[in-house]
This record gives sequence, structure tokens and C-alpha cells, in this order.
Amino acid sequence: MEWWWRPYWGLVVIIMMEVGGHAEGGEVTYDGRSLIIDGKRQMLFSGSIHYPRSTPEMWPSLIAKAKEGGLDVIQTYVFWNLHEPQPGQYDFSGRYDLVRFIKEIQAQGLYACLRIGPFIESEWNYGGFPFWLHDVPGIVYRSNNEPFKFYMQNFTTKIVNLMKSEGLYATEGGPIILSQIENEYQNVEAAFHGKGPPYVRWAAKMAVGLQTGVPWIMCKQTDAPDPVINTCNGMRCGETFGGPNSPNKPSLWTENWTSFYQVYGQKPYIRSAEDIAFHAALFIARNGSYVNYYMYHGGTNFGRTSSAYIITAYYDQAPLDEYGLKRQPKWGHLKDLHAAIKLCSTTLLQGVRTNYSLGQQQEAIVFQEETGGCAAFLTNYDGHNITVQFQNISLKLLPKSISILPDCKNIAFNSAKVNIEYNDRIITLAQTFDSIDSWEEFKDEVVNFEDTSLKSNGLLEHINATKDKSDYLWYTIRLEHNFSSTEAVLHVQSLAHVAHAFLNNIYIGFANGSFTTKNFTMDIPFMVKDGINNISILSVMVGLQDSGAFLERKRTGLTTVTIQGDENEFYNLTNYEWGYKVGLLGEELQIYREENVGDVVWCKNGTSINQTLTWYKIFFDAPKGDDPVALNLSSMGKGEAWVNGQSIGRYWISFHDYQGNSSQILYHVPRSFLKTSENLLVLLEENGGNPLQISLNTVSTINVQKDSSDDQIASSFEDYIEMESYRYSY
Repeated sequence: MEWWWRPYWGLVVIIMMEVGGHAEGGEVTYDGRSLIIDGKRQMLFSGSIHYPRSTPEMWPSLIAKAKEGGLDVIQTYVFWNLHEPQPGQYDFSGRYDLVRFIKEIQAQGLYACLRIGPFIESEWNYGGFPFWLHDVPGIVYRSNNEPFKFYMQNFTTKIVNLMKSEGLYATEGGPIILSQIENEYQNVEAAFHGKGPPYVRWAAKMAVGLQTGVPWIMCKQTDAPDPVINTCNGMRCGETFGGPNSPNKPSLWTENWTSFYQVYGQKPYIRSAEDIAFHAALFIARNGSYVNYYMYHGGTNFGRTSSAYIITAYYDQAPLDEYGLKRQPKWGHLKDLHAAIKLCSTTLLQGVRTNYSLGQQQEAIVFQEETGGCAAFLTNYDGHNITVQFQNISLKLLPKSISILPDCKNIAFNSAKVNIEYNDRIITLAQTFDSIDSWEEFKDEVVNFEDTSLKSNGLLEHINATKDKSDYLWYTIRLEHNFSSTEAVLHVQSLAHVAHAFLNNIYIGFANGSFTTKNFTMDIPFMVKDGINNISILSVMVGLQDSGAFLERKRTGLTTVTIQGDENEFYNLTNYEWGYKVGLLGEELQIYREENVGDVVWCKNGTSINQTLTWYKIFFDAPKGDDPVALNLSSMGKGEAWVNGQSIGRYWISFHDYQGNSSQILYHVPRSFLKTSENLLVLLEENGGNPLQISLNTVSTINVQKDSSDDQIASSFEDYIEMESYRYSY
């Protein structure tokens, strides 16, 4: 035990037991200092865990680890597109069982913050909107627009009434103490001109009128109308937050980013435990009383749920990693921070705050109660050790750190001093899939013009044609060769994410965009044959955009197709008659389900590699034990994977970062997806790969000595700020 804990250890144990086990309901109000629950001011630490990004079988363990880590609240979005896939048709089953999730939070003695939105962004497909909204006549999302407001109010009311019917709001004895309406709207509000501010006022009034009995919040919304509380999102809200827009509202931090989302082609952003703790402590020192870690557990973007270019693993660098394992020292260091602040939370919430300089880059923030209670935060912004005098005591302050003195005498916590052992993730080989005889394959069909029933003079918009039922849309055209030369170049411009080109059923090439480019081009030389030539272009989306103004107007898919022969031969095919087909045959037949695998003829004469549009299947036994399971798909290209009919997400191994490495090679297979034996693995491979080198692995952790490389940030924060700016461009 470190010396600085000894005077407090017994009290810390009592506090952690009280905080972690008795989050009971009651009246929830607020003042300028904090939320007030059942008449008592509260200092609250919260963590985001999204129920559909894990499984019901994982929820108890995730919530228990959050509670053990000193959290008081679990925060989650509500995912509209999951719950209302068609107007008036609702789904709250399995991973979508919101009520079960909230009741598990309650069973473990924690509070809940329900961010209904229903626009959520969250690197989630279409920002959480169900795609059927797109086809509502006259709709303009997130604006003072009657069709949109009608459906938004319907869904918000549905969720509120569901929570009420189960007694889940705090005033009914439940765990929900906060609800959120809208999400980071101020990022796009100016784009709607006069339709923006009235929409904010309407959304606030609508939400408050639902009479949940608990406060409503709007994050990053300085014009949030009373009584809705405006809150901060970001990495440094202690420095950047201008504060609530009324002296009668508390200072709340709804998203303290523990890392950042990762896109294909980028490395992960690694945020240190020290930096997270520094900024959380600074926010508390500057009158904050609620800090939520986004994410505390990120989880997995199963199926087609991730937004454009987002990898399947979500916030894997969070205190609980994708598999729910503790990531040390991040998890433990934050636990120590929470315990230190809980030692003096009464003083922080009741005392008078003063601050004064201890040096050029050193500051003391002191909270003093009339009854004598005293707590202090000593901040050193300098990059060097500094010794200061505080209340006649000489104290050494570590570089870029905050020291917490719960009694204004003894340092109970320093944000830069990590007293937790580091750990590392261990990937253990459980099984290889290198037997040629075990695999079977099915080559999906290339669609030609005569195979299509949908025809149009011109290039259709991709997602309007697919209705987001599939990532794939075939564009096909039939041309009679009348070139004087047999050599030509196919030129394609696209606002989708990937394009694969086929000439007379032969694959001739592909191209793709990236997260920070709005379009891409593909130029492919090819040989034209005499007579009829079939050109088939498979347009591919890798998730829909999740943010920005006027999402309903975003155009995707091919925009220009031309053929250039010799100097005098040029054909613009953009406005020719094209044939279209949504999706692939294997998708349509759902051959990734065991009951449907017999609907096509699988080849058993050896396994091909580096094939386009090929389905592979194999049966395997589950690894023994309880450790999480992951597929290593490093030998594959791009596609999607299913285990026993459940999609574990898209993969894109062939999209490399600037160092030539894949952004993600391990893909989580939840234990609840598996049977003891005879598990069906199906892969859809778009552009080539070798399934014979796939392996099944288990995941665990081991304590390690800290290495200097642990301090290296894999990608600069400036890169992510640029990515954020792209998201909101309009």
C-alpha cells in the first residue's frame, strides 16, 4: 500500500462500498453545484457502456467491473434504428433489450443516464436514424420540420413510456437519474439557419413535457433552454467548457474521451491514464460534479452497425477493452482517482471554492467548509518537477499533474503518479483452419445487364436504391464494341467507399476512398472484345455517414462513368441506360445461416485463395475455458464474417495505415455466439484472401513491466481533430 493511502484506507473502503452498492431512486433535481438525488448533492463518476455493442451475457460482468472501478452511473445511448427497423414495428430482444440492461444496472446498485437522442452519432450507422426516415415526404432531419419532429417525438415518447412502465426512472424507485435529448446539435445548428434555434427549443419543451421526473441534458449545446442542462463533450472540458448557461445549473461532463474512435487506414489514438485523470480532476476542481468516461467499455460494432469507415472494434483502448478485460493502468488509476475524490466529496460539494497562484504555472484550488472541512487540488502545468509551499507545507508537484489533498494536508492522489501494474493483452492460439479439406466455397455471381429488373437512364444514388439493406449495389451496362482500338480505360468517379469492376464477368480492378475523402476515382485499362461487352461495377458502402447537417441529402454511389479509347474515342456512359441489382446472391439467400447453407452448391474440391466475391465456410469447435474468443483474419482482404448466423462485423484487412499495417486483424466472437462444437463460420470475401491462414484465438491479460514505448501516441490528436471537422462539414 502506498504511503499516501494509509491515513485514509479504512474510510476509502467504506466510501467505495457505499457508493457502489446503494444507488437508490428518489427525487432528482439540481442546483448550481450538482445533481441532487433524494435531497442530497452528488459527486458522480459515470461510464459509457452501450448495450448492443456487447451481449446480455457480458452485461453483468461489464457493469460489475465498472462498479468495482468506482463508477456511480452507467451511461448509454438508445439506438433508434435497432428498436424501430420499420415504422411502428419495435424490437427490444437480445442485444437490443434495453429494459434488461437498465435493470442489470439497477441490480448492481448503480444509477443510469439514458441518452435517448434519438440522433446519437456515436460512430453508429446513419447516426442511429432508421433508414425509412429517408423516404418520409418532405423530411429534413434535425430541423424545425414537422415530419421529422413527428417521428422523433413518437420514438422518444415510446422509450420514455417503456421506462415508466417498468418503473425505471429514479422517481419511481428506478436507476435513471438523467435523460438526454438530441446530441451535439450545436455542431450543425448554423447550417439550418432560422430552422435551428426553434428546433432546439421544441426538442427541449417536448422532452420536458414527457414528465420523466428527472433532469434532461443537451450536450455541447450552449443555447439549451431552461430547465435543460447544457453539458460538455471532449478530452479537456476542465479547460474548454464555458460552463452551464445558467448559474442554477451544474457543470456536467457527458463525454470524457478515453481514447478516440478508429477508422480503417488509421492507427489507434492512445490516451494515457495520466492524461485522463489530470483532466477529470481539473474538471472537478473547477466545480464539476459529474464526469462520464466515453467509452468505459466500447465493445464491438457487430453486423453492419458501424458508420462510414469505422472499424469493428470500438474504443478498444477504453478502461475495459473490446472484450471486457481491464486495461491497466487506465482502469486502476481512474479507480484511485475516484476514491480520492470521494474522500472529500462533501467538502467539494458544500465548501467555498477559492484559487490562488503557487508559481508561474502552479495553482491551488481550495474548497473550505464552515465546519472546518478542507480539500485542495494543486495543479502543476509545467513539464518539470516543482516544489511549492502550500499552507506552510513544502510539497513536490510532479510534471503536468494534479495532486488531490482531501484534508488540505496530505496528498492522496497525484494524476501523474501511477501505482497500478501495467498489463498487456495475450493472444493464445486455440485452433488453425489450415485444412484444405475442411473448407468449402461458393463463388457469388457477377450480375450483368440482362440479369437485372431495375433499369434507369443514368446513375442511381446508392443508398436510395439499397435502402441500406445491403452494402452492395450492382451497376451494369451492355455495350456493343465499335471502337477502332481494342485498348481502353474505364474511368469511374464515386461517392461510395469501394468499387469493383468486371468486364464480361472477369475482374479487372478496384479502388476505394477513405474517411477523409468525399469521393474517389478508378481508372482501369482493359481490352475490349468484338461484339457485346458487359461492364459490371459493384459499388460498396462501409457504413453510412453518422453526422453532419442534412444527412437525408447525402449522395453516394457512382457519379461518372466514361470509356476512353484512342485520342478520338470517348464515351460518357453516365446517362446511358443502366441495370441495377441490390446485394449479392449469398446475402439474398442468407447462406451464412446453417439452415440455408444448402441453398447453393458449395465447392469441396480444395480451397481457392485470392478470389473475388467468394463465400467460404467451415465448422469448428469452441475453445475450452471462459476466456474471450477472437478470429485472426490477417490473411483476408475485405468482407464480412458470421458465426452461427450472427455477424461479427465487417473486416477490411487490406486497408493499411501509413506504416503498411492493417487497422484491425482480430475480430471478437462472443462466447454466447458459440456452441460447444459444430460452430459454423462463414466469410464473404470481396477482393482476395487466404482462409487457410485464419486462426481462432483466446484473449487474456498478463502483468508486464512498463516499457518506454507505452508512452508513444500512435496517431496524433490533431489527426482526429481533422477527422472530426470532416464529420460535420456540410
